[in-house]
Amino acid sequence: MSSTTALEVRSLYRSLHRQACQFANYNFREYAKRRTRDAFREARGESDERRVQELVQKGLKELQILKRQTVVSQFFQLDRLVVEGGKEGKQKGGRNSIVRQKEPGWT
Repeated sequence: MSSTTALEVRSLYRSLHRQACQFANYNFREYAKRRTRDAFREARGESDERRVQELVQKGLKELQILKRQTVVSQFFQLDRLVVEGGKEGKQKGGRNSIVRQKEPGWT
């Protein structure tokens, strides 16, 4: 593979990975990152220039689709998972600790 093609492929990988990180939903984000990583690992040993160019073109199409889908995902944000959320609850006490308080009327 020529150095220009190698730079192009690395740039495409970084673009796909960066775009995958833009998904609002954790599951979609991780799926897109995993799919990108797996596709590039699968094609790692490819030495035929024509096949490499076909794969790059396919990757560019995937990048355009990913860009469109990340924009759409920003419109339909769902509740975040526990692993994604920040601190929630009422702040009480010192050292910025979060203490869960029961709502009035609940036992």
